[in-house]
Amino acid sequence: MGDLRELAASFVVPGPCGVSIRDRLKHLAPQDEKVLRAVGEHQGALASRDLKARCADGLEHSADTWASRKRELTGVSSSRIAGAITKATHDQWALARRCQAAYIQNLAAGIKTLRHRLSLPIGEKGTKRAAGGYRSRGEWFRKSRRLAALETRHTAAVSDRRAGRVRVVRGGKRLLNTRHHLTEAELSEDQWRERWEAERWFIAADGESGKRFGNETIRVTPDGEVSIKLPAPLAHLANTKHGRYTLTSRIAFAHRGAEWADRIETNRAVAYRIHLDTARGRWYLTASWQRPAVRTIPLETARARGMIGVDTNADHFAAYHLDRHGNPVGDPHRFPYDLTGTTAHRDAQIRHALTRLINWAVRVGVAAIGIEDLDFTTEKTREKHGRHKRFRQLISGIPTGKLKARLVSMAAEQGLAIIAVDPAYTSMWGAQHWQKPLATPHRTMSRRDAAGIAIGRRALGHPVRRRTAPPPHDRSDRAGHRTVQAEPGARGREGTRPPTTDHAPGGMPPSGKRKREPSASKTVRDAPSTQQWVQNSLMHTG
Repeated sequence: MGDLRELAASFVVPGPCGVSIRDRLKHLAPQDEKVLRAVGEHQGALASRDLKARCADGLEHSADTWASRKRELTGVSSSRIAGAITKATHDQWALARRCQAAYIQNLAAGIKTLRHRLSLPIGEKGTKRAAGGYRSRGEWFRKSRRLAALETRHTAAVSDRRAGRVRVVRGGKRLLNTRHHLTEAELSEDQWRERWEAERWFIAADGESGKRFGNETIRVTPDGEVSIKLPAPLAHLANTKHGRYTLTSRIAFAHRGAEWADRIETNRAVAYRIHLDTARGRWYLTASWQRPAVRTIPLETARARGMIGVDTNADHFAAYHLDRHGNPVGDPHRFPYDLTGTTAHRDAQIRHALTRLINWAVRVGVAAIGIEDLDFTTEKTREKHGRHKRFRQLISGIPTGKLKARLVSMAAEQGLAIIAVDPAYTSMWGAQHWQKPLATPHRTMSRRDAAGIAIGRRALGHPVRRRTAPPPHDRSDRAGHRTVQAEPGARGREGTRPPTTDHAPGGMPPSGKRKREPSASKTVRDAPSTQQWVQNSLMHTG
């Protein structure tokens, strides 16, 4: 068991730190749309110019350069709009740097794997922990060329990072590349151009606590009236005093409307963003605000009422209810979803599956959901998995980041905690210790269902392995004494159990003599036991 990697400790995932809600701006007048387009185009050009300046600064950026850029923007907009643009620029540059670091890490992992496999003799078999050599000289040659290509990319990416250079596309790289594939995207050039310009607009404002209704630039009153502080060059378009333009449309947030109203009536900060959905021809207003940091509940409190163990798969969640002692309760539950189709369809499928999962957790009365702390960042490369293209597509299709963020946010609304556990060996040990014992003529147990039990037990702080049944009464001298649960500190407590005797079943001990104790009388041996072993083969009470 020395080859097993050390398992990371389980922990309670911090709750969501922000809220975002959206409503449609209906029945806009033609003049309203004209003003919104003019504001978006003007401020979008300012944002593009500021992002270019920030990228040119690179690692030489400082508070002085930030203040200089903000002063330049203030003259052609306003102080608050300039602050919002520069903050968005810094966030975008920081995101590009994080993506750059992840790209370098991914290249390094691929280079390491290729070098290892190229160093092995052709045809050498691999192991569970390391890939073997390539199957033919042709494949070895092609992989050597790929290694050279990855090393070139890695060198260029590291050079860019050290110099502070990032590659950023305002409007999105994917939409930019769509320009070269308009036929496949079923778009005309005018349609693409409209979408491209709309994505590059900037109509947003950060909230300010203490200001009227929590925002001076984009103001929304409790009765749903929306007004915008126009930048200086567009002040002539104002229809109210102080250079403001009031839209004819009214908004009413159906979701979290009361929470939003409580904030603006006490003048607490609320950020707003207005954008155009060109595919539908609709305008939307998004409101967002931060939540105060809430201290997560202690781990022992989250475990007090049992656990729902959830195994994440490519097309469903496999969940099992466990009591606080780690005993499975009832039957397994599966919550399917379909990750094909458009992004909106995939997002809706994940949301609906999580809704059903959380509603079931509330009904059974648990306080927490245990889930694997999945991160496939280094597991998607084709260098690692070779020809297993379907498997690469499988793990690439699981939206781990979005799933974790949405689960934490939705569970917090129902008062449920999320406990993240190390995913190592959960499927293997769950199938080994739980799949067969729980299968009945009326219950079908899959490997994924058993993995849900393993995850739930790990979240509860119990080892995955179940307690074993006592030996047969008429063969107690041969079967040995009852095998008890391994102590929590035992290194091999999760692995395969050793034989319960000092020699293999049916064999002879080293001394050459069988160990046989005097058996009890038939009356005593056949007497009914006072202990109930029906469920004890699966139960663990400590």
